[in-house]
Amino acid sequence: MTSSLKHFLDLDVIDRATLREIIELGNGSRESDPSNRSNLPLVGKTLAMMFEKPSTRTRVSFEVGMRQLGGEVVVLSQSETQFGHGETIADTARVLSRFVDVIMLRTDDPQKLADLAKYATVPVINGLTDLSHPCQLMADVMTFEQHRGPIAGRTVAYCGDGNNVVNSFIHAATQFEFSLRLACPDSLRPDPSILRWAIEAGADVTVTDDPLEAVDQADCVVTDTWVSMHNKEEDRVQVLTPYRVTEKVMQHAKEDALFMHCLPAHRGDEVVDEVIDGRWSVVWDEAENRLHAQKGILQWCLS
Repeated sequence: MTSSLKHFLDLDVIDRATLREIIELGNGSRESDPSNRSNLPLVGKTLAMMFEKPSTRTRVSFEVGMRQLGGEVVVLSQSETQFGHGETIADTARVLSRFVDVIMLRTDDPQKLADLAKYATVPVINGLTDLSHPCQLMADVMTFEQHRGPIAGRTVAYCGDGNNVVNSFIHAATQFEFSLRLACPDSLRPDPSILRWAIEAGADVTVTDDPLEAVDQADCVVTDTWVSMHNKEEDRVQVLTPYRVTEKVMQHAKEDALFMHCLPAHRGDEVVDEVIDGRWSVVWDEAENRLHAQKGILQWCLS
């Protein structure tokens, strides 16, 4: 790995000023006219996207974003590559680095991402692992600030599974300086090491098993799917049912609170229709901002 490479791996390993710079690059791309093809910043650059997990928003937003910036895209599914099928990650990293200018990986194992970045000689982007989802949090911060101004000093409440999105929310709360209240069942609490990191860094992050306590006067309420993309565990659904975001839950937040969900949503499980389609919801702006946030990430990585 070249020390000067700008990898986008996790929010805890990029300084606050840089994260803010990426947000501003993304905001600038939102305000630009995609039909204006003059002075595009990434002409002649190629993004390779590698998928070991299914994707809708990540694939479309990165592909459209790269093309809007003037670049080209190569999409590689797990069945179409030697990645994890005999060829080492190190060798894959070395070969792809000779062909493309930036690599995005969406995988299960965060160690695969770390190894790819270790041996690549081009920037590597974390499109999601089982540990974190930093691209989503850049879009979430952008969405909150689009509607309510600076997120610093505000309160975000999360209800549900303490999963990879929650881990990145903990990173984001620390770096963007907002308060975070997590309502999770005891058996599905977030990674303790990430919580320790946040507390040691001076973040205002609390965990409770009471969703109404978490959302009390919150500026934003967030949830995520309860189940993986591949199965639906009935015992898991039973444990998480008390954490469903309903109208009653939203009424405990501030009057002008926002509701966010990174999608796909399992309506009737983690959130009811009256919330995701209601006055609180900004989920469609949030989905669109994946495009703008990732354009900011791409520009920063390749600047």
